[in-house]
Amino acid sequence: MGMFDDTYRTIAAPSEGLYKEKGSKFLAFAYPVRTTDDVKTHLEQLRKDYFDARHHCYAYILGPHKDAFRTNDDGEPSGTGGRPIHGQLLSADLTDTLIVVVRYFGGILLGASGLANAYKTAARDAIDHATIIEKTIDVRYRLGFRYETMNDVMRILKDFDLKPENQRYDMDCSLEVSVRQSHSVRLYDAVANLRTVTIEVL
Repeated sequence: MGMFDDTYRTIAAPSEGLYKEKGSKFLAFAYPVRTTDDVKTHLEQLRKDYFDARHHCYAYILGPHKDAFRTNDDGEPSGTGGRPIHGQLLSADLTDTLIVVVRYFGGILLGASGLANAYKTAARDAIDHATIIEKTIDVRYRLGFRYETMNDVMRILKDFDLKPENQRYDMDCSLEVSVRQSHSVRLYDAVANLRTVTIEVL
């Protein structure tokens, strides 16, 4: 990984978009999601709220390296719904994001390219209304150390500007820290130099 490869883009909060053509309405809903369970929850809610809509097409991308994704045409001609939505997520370089486009049919067929364009444009509108944020890919460590080493450990955390979490201070102490990936090797080396300290990746 280079210095700047440890960030990813996602949306800060849900947003909405809209596209209308020939009486058909395409309502787009974008959500920040972390898991497929999050995806399921949003889909179920939208199917309840818009139960009378003809189609609920969607696409999502998950994970800092975008390794999980899915597209669904929900009965529209293959490739006309989910794929254009997915394409918009890709072109905005987003992950941990779900976009669902709910279609109300207006009685006039749009044809495959018209449909694909409608889903794409609705998805794009939801992204345009979203606040896009950059997050760091973090590595989480647990440090174990003797009480007398505490000052050395704390000094290193201060050098890296890290906040300890889940601390236990006894004869044997432990704490957890999250550090951005590009700094993780340097932190590991700094801690490993304190011979009495153990460090493990969570």
